[in-house]
Amino acid sequence: MTTTLHFDQEVMNLLHAAGGEPLSTCIQCAMCSASCPAAPFMDDSPRRLIALINADLRDQVLASNTFWTCASCFACTERCPRGIDPAQLMYALRRYSIWKGVHREDLVGPDFSRRFVRTILRNGKSYEPGYAPAFIWEGGFPGMVREVQGALRLLRKGRLPLIPSRIKDLDGFRRMIGRIIPLEGFE
Repeated sequence: MTTTLHFDQEVMNLLHAAGGEPLSTCIQCAMCSASCPAAPFMDDSPRRLIALINADLRDQVLASNTFWTCASCFACTERCPRGIDPAQLMYALRRYSIWKGVHREDLVGPDFSRRFVRTILRNGKSYEPGYAPAFIWEGGFPGMVREVQGALRLLRKGRLPLIPSRIKDLDGFRRMIGRIIPLEGFE
């Protein structure tokens, strides 16, 4: 017999390995939101996002930019009086959003994440020139000029390789990553 999980149960399953207290223990004190330096740029505060998850409002949660805006500073996690890990929740929601293919099209985060994972799977390590050019126009023409100038300085100092290096056991690395995250759509 197959049981269909509610959205809040799916999220809790994603968070299970990270430990921490379940989201249902949230007392809505807003300590996470008050601690968050990125909260002014979020559609929903971290506190509100937890409330939306607990209310099983999947579509509203996934339509939010909150988990893509998170700065990963872990201030929310450090200050939560209930031991909830909102920072890990943001990571879990990013993964969930990519796996389910549900996110706003105007966000850079999902596309960047996919390109980053593809680069890691191809080389076993990060290689910024492999995915950064897709985002070079995000800052308009002035941003593109700054990016090119920065890249040229890095090239002159030998800090930006022209050809990516690869790790030795790339197949073993891919198998290991495949045990952690689903790789469908990345390869």
